[in-house]
Amino acid sequence: MTIFPPPEPDPTALRQSLARLRARHGWSYDQLAARSGLSRRTLIEIEQGRTIGTLATWHALAHAFNIPLGELLAPLCADHEPPHPAD
Repeated sequence: MTIFPPPEPDPTALRQSLARLRARHGWSYDQLAARSGLSRRTLIEIEQGRTIGTLATWHALAHAFNIPLGELLAPLCADHEPPHPAD
């Protein structure tokens, strides 16, 4: 059995997805910061690609948008299939 390394995640797709979600809800950075408990600066830096954030950051964002964390992180696999459960 040949084992291949996983494909590289796509952080650009992730940050663009965050920007689209925020726009879809009509929220400013300040409004998302208030709903997520994150700083406005953190949100701006994520959307501008200066940082990727931590798992705790994305967890807070998932709660702010009221969506599952997996759904929020799905854009990381935008250019490839995510892994499937083992049979």
